Amino acid sequence: MGTQERFFEIDIARGIAILMMVLFHTLFDLSYFSIAAVNVATGFWRYFACATATLFLLVVGISLVVSHARAVKKLSGLLLAQKFLIRGAGIFALGLLVTLATWLYIPSGCILFGILHLIGVAVMLSPLFFWLKKYNLPVGLAFIAIGLFVIPLINPIAIALPDPVAFLLLPLGLHSATFWSVDYTPIFPWLGVVLAGLGMGEFLYGNGVRHFTMPKVPDVVVRPLSLLGRHSLLIYIVHQPVIILLLAAVTGMKVF
Repeated sequence: MGTQERFFEIDIARGIAILMMVLFHTLFDLSYFSIAAVNVATGFWRYFACATATLFLLVVGISLVVSHARAVKKLSGLLLAQKFLIRGAGIFALGLLVTLATWLYIPSGCILFGILHLIGVAVMLSPLFFWLKKYNLPVGLAFIAIGLFVIPLINPIAIALPDPVAFLLLPLGLHSATFWSVDYTPIFPWLGVVLAGLGMGEFLYGNGVRHFTMPKVPDVVVRPLSLLGRHSLLIYIVHQPVIILLLAAVTGMKVF
């Protein structure tokens, strides 16, 4: 939000999501490297991972509302759209770096369209949805419903398609029966969560103004969580190598 006032509760929510992500990925690594028998693929921890991604993406949508409300005071038309296209493209490029890193390190579970790819696409597409304002909420719920109920019905068609075509359909949520990735966050249903955040953002922060009264939160809570929230992208990029190196130092396992 630049030099303008930040809404600390948004940073706190993002900081909580970061802590949830680090916890889940630590447990995932304990399981992946056979250090501890933790089942992260089903049950509670699977739901925990979904809740983490949901919180992240809702905050993305809400933050876009605030960012757009402030940007329209200085920009309009193509320049306004360009701002979000460039920002989204930058995030998507970071997602491609994650793709490269996972392809080199864990090719069997390479991240082809993970949460950074999804966020990048969502930010680039956001100028197409800002005008819907509060109606982004039902549109987002429709995207989620398509992802949960429609995509599974037509996925057998994708399985039968040639590999190059099926590969292009991955971002939509269509994939072969053998496809597996350590992070897969397709447009259906996950773009719907961002759109739901856009709709919620209009209720909560329409025109860039907080439309509710925040209770007093102790600084001991605000400061650390806000710090994490403000640097969430950097933490996302570096946290997995740090976790793996720490586990290697503690257990003596080989990471390369």
